[in-house]
Amino acid sequence: MLNLPKKVTIIEVGPRDGLQNEKSFVPTDIKKQFIGELWKAGFQEMELTSFVSPKWVPQMGDAAEIAVDCLNADARNIVLAPNRKGIDRVYSTDCQAVAVFVGVSNSFNQKNINKSTRAGMAELAPILAELKGKNYFVRACISTAFYCPYEGKIAESDTIKLCQEFIDAGVDELSVADTIGMATPAESYSLFSRLKNLFPHTLLTAHFHDTRKLALANIFASLQAGIDRFDSSAGGLGGCPFAPGASGNVATEDVVYMLDRMGIDTGVNLHKLIDAIEVVRPHLSRPIESGYYRLHTQIF
Repeated sequence: MLNLPKKVTIIEVGPRDGLQNEKSFVPTDIKKQFIGELWKAGFQEMELTSFVSPKWVPQMGDAAEIAVDCLNADARNIVLAPNRKGIDRVYSTDCQAVAVFVGVSNSFNQKNINKSTRAGMAELAPILAELKGKNYFVRACISTAFYCPYEGKIAESDTIKLCQEFIDAGVDELSVADTIGMATPAESYSLFSRLKNLFPHTLLTAHFHDTRKLALANIFASLQAGIDRFDSSAGGLGGCPFAPGASGNVATEDVVYMLDRMGIDTGVNLHKLIDAIEVVRPHLSRPIESGYYRLHTQIF
Protein backbone atom coordinates (compact mmCIF):
# COMPACT_ATOMS: atom_id res chain seq x y z
CA MET A 1 0.00 0.00 0.00
CA LEU A 2 1.02 3.57 -0.59
CA ASN A 3 2.33 5.48 2.41
CA LEU A 4 0.33 8.71 2.19
CA PRO A 5 -0.47 11.34 4.82
CA LYS A 6 -3.99 12.67 5.31
CA LYS A 7 -2.73 16.27 5.30
CA VAL A 8 0.21 18.11 3.74
CA THR A 9 1.49 21.60 4.53
CA ILE A 10 2.42 23.74 1.53
CA ILE A 11 4.86 26.56 2.22
CA GLU A 12 4.27 29.15 -0.50
CA VAL A 13 7.61 30.66 -1.58
CA GLY A 14 6.48 32.63 -4.65
CA PRO A 15 6.76 36.15 -3.21
CA ARG A 16 10.36 35.56 -2.13
CA ASP A 17 12.05 32.66 -3.91
CA GLY A 18 9.71 33.01 -6.87
CA LEU A 19 10.16 36.71 -7.59
CA GLN A 20 13.84 37.07 -6.69
CA ASN A 21 14.94 35.98 -10.16
CA GLU A 22 12.56 38.13 -12.23
CA LYS A 23 14.37 40.31 -14.75
CA SER A 24 12.31 43.44 -14.15
CA PHE A 25 11.13 44.83 -10.83
CA VAL A 26 7.59 43.79 -9.92
CA PRO A 27 5.87 46.89 -8.45
CA THR A 28 5.54 46.80 -4.69
CA ASP A 29 1.77 47.32 -4.74
CA ILE A 30 1.45 44.32 -7.07
CA LYS A 31 3.53 42.20 -4.70
CA LYS A 32 1.25 43.23 -1.84
CA GLN A 33 -1.85 42.28 -3.83
CA PHE A 34 -0.23 39.00 -4.83
CA ILE A 35 0.58 38.12 -1.23
CA GLY A 36 -2.87 39.18 -0.07
CA GLU A 37 -4.57 36.91 -2.60
CA LEU A 38 -2.26 34.04 -1.66
CA TRP A 39 -3.27 34.39 1.99
CA LYS A 40 -6.91 34.26 0.88
CA ALA A 41 -6.18 30.97 -0.89
CA GLY A 42 -5.57 29.35 2.49
CA PHE A 43 -1.81 29.10 3.04
CA GLN A 44 -0.67 28.91 6.63
CA GLU A 45 3.04 29.50 5.92
CA MET A 46 4.64 31.79 3.35
CA GLU A 47 8.04 33.25 2.47
CA LEU A 48 7.20 36.93 2.08
CA THR A 49 10.49 38.58 1.18
CA SER A 50 14.23 38.62 1.77
CA PHE A 51 16.44 41.09 3.61
CA VAL A 52 19.33 40.93 1.17
CA SER A 53 21.32 43.61 -0.58
CA PRO A 54 19.20 45.19 -3.34
CA LYS A 55 22.45 45.59 -5.26
CA TRP A 56 22.62 41.82 -5.69
CA VAL A 57 18.89 40.98 -5.62
CA PRO A 58 17.04 44.10 -6.84
CA GLN A 59 13.62 42.43 -6.65
CA MET A 60 13.87 42.37 -2.86
CA GLY A 61 14.62 46.08 -2.52
CA ASP A 62 11.18 46.72 -0.99
CA ALA A 63 11.57 44.06 1.72
CA ALA A 64 11.00 46.42 4.64
CA GLU A 65 7.67 47.63 3.26
CA ILE A 66 6.50 44.10 2.41
CA ALA A 67 7.43 42.88 5.89
CA VAL A 68 5.30 45.61 7.45
CA ASP A 69 2.23 45.52 5.22
CA CYS A 70 1.79 41.84 4.35
CA LEU A 71 1.79 40.02 7.66
CA ASN A 72 -0.97 37.55 8.46
CA ALA A 73 -1.58 37.34 12.21
CA ASP A 74 -3.01 33.83 11.85
CA ALA A 75 -0.15 32.33 9.84
CA ARG A 76 3.63 31.89 9.81
CA ASN A 77 5.22 34.89 8.08
CA ILE A 78 8.72 33.91 6.96
CA VAL A 79 11.42 36.35 5.87
CA LEU A 80 14.85 35.32 4.68
CA ALA A 81 17.92 36.98 6.19
CA PRO A 82 21.30 35.59 5.13
CA ASN A 83 23.60 37.50 7.46
CA ARG A 84 23.93 39.83 10.46
CA LYS A 85 22.83 42.89 8.52
CA GLY A 86 19.70 41.11 7.34
CA ILE A 87 18.90 39.78 10.82
CA ASP A 88 19.16 43.26 12.31
CA ARG A 89 16.60 44.43 9.74
CA VAL A 90 14.27 41.59 10.75
CA TYR A 91 14.38 42.81 14.34
CA SER A 92 12.78 46.08 13.23
CA THR A 93 9.70 44.19 11.99
CA ASP A 94 7.00 42.08 13.64
CA CYS A 95 8.08 38.95 11.74
CA GLN A 96 8.75 36.06 14.10
CA ALA A 97 9.97 33.48 11.59
CA VAL A 98 13.36 33.73 9.89
CA ALA A 99 14.90 31.66 7.11
CA VAL A 100 18.67 31.32 6.80
CA PHE A 101 20.56 29.36 4.20
CA VAL A 102 23.81 27.59 3.46
CA GLY A 103 24.57 25.29 0.57
CA VAL A 104 26.19 21.90 1.00
CA SER A 105 28.49 22.73 -1.92
CA ASN A 106 31.50 24.95 -1.22
CA SER A 107 31.54 26.22 -4.81
CA PHE A 108 27.89 27.24 -4.67
CA ASN A 109 28.44 29.08 -1.39
CA GLN A 110 31.43 30.93 -2.80
CA LYS A 111 29.27 32.18 -5.69
CA ASN A 112 26.27 32.93 -3.49
CA ILE A 113 27.60 34.29 -0.18
CA ASN A 114 31.32 34.60 -0.99
CA LYS A 115 32.16 32.11 1.77
CA SER A 116 32.86 28.41 2.10
CA THR A 117 30.31 26.13 3.72
CA ARG A 118 32.36 26.04 6.92
CA ALA A 119 32.77 29.82 7.05
CA GLY A 120 29.06 30.31 6.36
CA MET A 121 28.11 28.04 9.25
CA ALA A 122 30.63 29.69 11.55
CA GLU A 123 29.07 33.08 10.82
CA LEU A 124 25.56 31.76 11.35
CA ALA A 125 26.21 29.93 14.63
CA PRO A 126 25.98 32.95 16.98
CA ILE A 127 23.08 34.37 14.95
CA LEU A 128 21.11 31.13 15.31
CA ALA A 129 21.74 31.07 19.05
CA GLU A 130 20.59 34.66 19.29
CA LEU A 131 17.42 34.03 17.28
CA LYS A 132 16.47 31.03 19.40
CA GLY A 133 17.21 33.04 22.54
CA LYS A 134 14.65 35.57 21.30
CA ASN A 135 12.12 32.78 20.56
CA TYR A 136 12.15 33.17 16.78
CA PHE A 137 11.07 30.29 14.55
CA VAL A 138 14.15 29.41 12.49
CA ARG A 139 13.98 27.72 9.10
CA ALA A 140 17.27 26.48 7.67
CA CYS A 141 17.36 26.23 3.87
CA ILE A 142 19.85 23.59 2.71
CA SER A 143 20.80 24.47 -0.87
CA THR A 144 22.41 22.02 -3.34
CA ALA A 145 21.37 19.06 -1.21
CA PHE A 146 21.46 16.69 -4.21
CA TYR A 147 23.48 18.32 -7.00
CA CYS A 148 25.57 21.45 -7.50
CA PRO A 149 25.90 23.33 -10.82
CA TYR A 150 29.67 23.55 -10.22
CA GLU A 151 30.55 20.31 -8.39
CA GLY A 152 28.00 17.83 -9.69
CA LYS A 153 26.51 15.16 -7.44
CA ILE A 154 26.62 15.89 -3.71
CA ALA A 155 27.30 13.00 -1.36
CA GLU A 156 24.25 12.16 0.74
CA SER A 157 26.49 12.00 3.80
CA ASP A 158 27.61 15.62 3.24
CA THR A 159 24.00 16.82 3.14
CA ILE A 160 23.16 14.89 6.30
CA LYS A 161 26.22 16.31 8.06
CA LEU A 162 25.16 19.90 7.30
CA CYS A 163 21.60 19.14 8.41
CA GLN A 164 22.99 17.76 11.67
CA GLU A 165 24.92 20.98 12.26
CA PHE A 166 21.74 23.00 11.87
CA ILE A 167 19.86 20.64 14.18
CA ASP A 168 22.61 20.98 16.77
CA ALA A 169 22.24 24.78 16.47
CA GLY A 170 18.58 24.45 17.42
CA VAL A 171 16.73 25.27 14.18
CA ASP A 172 13.03 24.39 13.99
CA GLU A 173 12.84 23.39 10.33
CA LEU A 174 15.06 22.03 7.59
CA SER A 175 14.05 22.94 4.02
CA VAL A 176 16.16 20.58 1.90
CA ALA A 177 16.50 21.75 -1.70
CA ASP A 178 17.10 20.21 -5.08
CA THR A 179 18.40 23.58 -6.22
CA ILE A 180 19.03 22.77 -9.88
CA GLY A 181 16.31 20.17 -10.34
CA MET A 182 18.52 17.12 -10.97
CA ALA A 183 17.33 14.80 -8.22
CA THR A 184 15.55 11.58 -9.11
CA PRO A 185 12.70 10.01 -7.12
CA ALA A 186 15.05 7.26 -5.92
CA GLU A 187 17.52 9.85 -4.61
CA SER A 188 14.73 11.85 -2.97
CA TYR A 189 13.32 8.78 -1.25
CA SER A 190 16.77 7.76 -0.02
CA LEU A 191 17.76 11.12 1.44
CA PHE A 192 14.43 11.98 3.01
CA SER A 193 14.01 8.51 4.49
CA ARG A 194 17.35 8.92 6.25
CA LEU A 195 16.57 12.46 7.40
CA LYS A 196 13.17 11.35 8.72
CA ASN A 197 14.82 8.55 10.71
CA LEU A 198 17.64 10.75 12.01
CA PHE A 199 15.60 13.82 12.90
CA PRO A 200 12.08 12.64 13.81
CA HIS A 201 11.34 15.69 15.95
CA THR A 202 12.35 18.35 13.39
CA LEU A 203 10.07 19.81 10.72
CA LEU A 204 11.38 18.43 7.43
CA THR A 205 10.40 20.20 4.22
CA ALA A 206 11.24 19.18 0.65
CA HIS A 207 12.04 21.91 -1.88
CA PHE A 208 12.11 20.89 -5.54
CA HIS A 209 12.83 22.79 -8.72
CA ASP A 210 11.20 21.54 -11.91
CA THR A 211 14.14 21.96 -14.30
CA ARG A 212 13.83 18.44 -15.68
CA LYS A 213 10.09 18.00 -14.98
CA LEU A 214 10.73 15.58 -12.12
CA ALA A 215 9.49 17.74 -9.24
CA LEU A 216 6.09 16.07 -8.86
CA ALA A 217 7.70 12.63 -9.06
CA ASN A 218 10.17 13.68 -6.38
CA ILE A 219 7.35 14.97 -4.19
CA PHE A 220 5.55 11.63 -4.54
CA ALA A 221 8.75 9.78 -3.58
CA SER A 222 9.19 12.11 -0.59
CA LEU A 223 5.63 11.40 0.54
CA GLN A 224 6.56 7.72 0.58
CA ALA A 225 9.53 8.62 2.80
CA GLY A 226 7.19 10.26 5.32
CA ILE A 227 7.57 13.91 4.31
CA ASP A 228 4.42 16.01 4.65
CA ARG A 229 5.78 19.52 4.10
CA PHE A 230 6.70 20.96 0.70
CA ASP A 231 7.88 24.32 -0.62
CA SER A 232 6.28 25.44 -3.88
CA SER A 233 5.83 28.63 -5.86
CA ALA A 234 2.60 29.93 -7.37
CA GLY A 235 2.89 29.85 -11.14
CA GLY A 236 6.15 27.90 -10.95
CA LEU A 237 8.02 31.18 -10.46
CA GLY A 238 11.62 31.22 -9.42
CA GLY A 239 15.09 30.07 -10.18
CA CYS A 240 18.35 31.00 -8.56
CA PRO A 241 20.63 33.82 -9.80
CA PHE A 242 23.65 31.87 -8.52
CA ALA A 243 22.69 28.47 -9.96
CA PRO A 244 23.01 28.42 -13.75
CA GLY A 245 20.35 26.27 -15.40
CA ALA A 246 17.99 26.20 -12.43
CA SER A 247 14.42 26.72 -13.56
CA GLY A 248 11.49 27.76 -11.42
CA ASN A 249 10.23 26.04 -8.32
CA VAL A 250 7.58 23.38 -8.70
CA ALA A 251 4.25 25.13 -9.35
CA THR A 252 2.01 25.29 -6.29
CA GLU A 253 -1.11 24.75 -8.37
CA ASP A 254 0.26 21.51 -9.83
CA VAL A 255 1.25 20.24 -6.38
CA VAL A 256 -2.13 21.11 -4.85
CA TYR A 257 -4.00 19.56 -7.78
CA MET A 258 -2.03 16.31 -7.51
CA LEU A 259 -2.49 16.08 -3.75
CA ASP A 260 -6.19 16.95 -3.98
CA ARG A 261 -6.70 14.16 -6.52
CA MET A 262 -4.94 11.77 -4.14
CA GLY A 263 -7.27 12.70 -1.30
CA ILE A 264 -4.64 14.60 0.65
CA ASP A 265 -5.80 17.81 2.33
CA THR A 266 -3.69 20.94 1.75
CA GLY A 267 -6.17 23.59 2.88
CA VAL A 268 -5.43 25.52 -0.34
CA ASN A 269 -8.24 26.69 -2.64
CA LEU A 270 -7.12 26.20 -6.24
CA HIS A 271 -9.48 28.80 -7.71
CA LYS A 272 -8.26 31.48 -5.29
CA LEU A 273 -4.68 30.44 -6.00
CA ILE A 274 -5.26 31.10 -9.71
CA ASP A 275 -6.70 34.52 -8.78
CA ALA A 276 -3.43 35.30 -7.01
CA ILE A 277 -1.37 34.25 -10.03
CA GLU A 278 -3.47 36.49 -12.26
CA VAL A 279 -2.47 39.48 -10.14
CA VAL A 280 1.25 39.06 -10.80
CA ARG A 281 1.19 37.42 -14.25
CA PRO A 282 1.13 40.66 -16.33
CA HIS A 283 4.30 41.82 -14.59
CA LEU A 284 6.38 38.70 -15.16
CA SER A 285 9.18 38.26 -17.68
CA ARG A 286 7.96 34.83 -18.80
CA PRO A 287 4.63 33.06 -19.24
CA ILE A 288 3.03 30.79 -16.67
CA GLU A 289 3.56 27.26 -17.97
CA SER A 290 2.29 25.00 -15.20
CA GLY A 291 0.00 22.24 -16.35
CA TYR A 292 -2.91 23.12 -14.08
CA TYR A 293 -2.77 26.83 -14.92
CA ARG A 294 -2.74 26.24 -18.67
CA LEU A 295 -5.62 23.79 -18.51
CA HIS A 296 -7.61 26.02 -16.16
CA THR A 297 -7.25 29.12 -18.31
CA GLN A 298 -8.18 27.19 -21.47
CA ILE A 299 -11.35 25.86 -19.87
CA PHE A 300 -12.40 28.90 -17.91
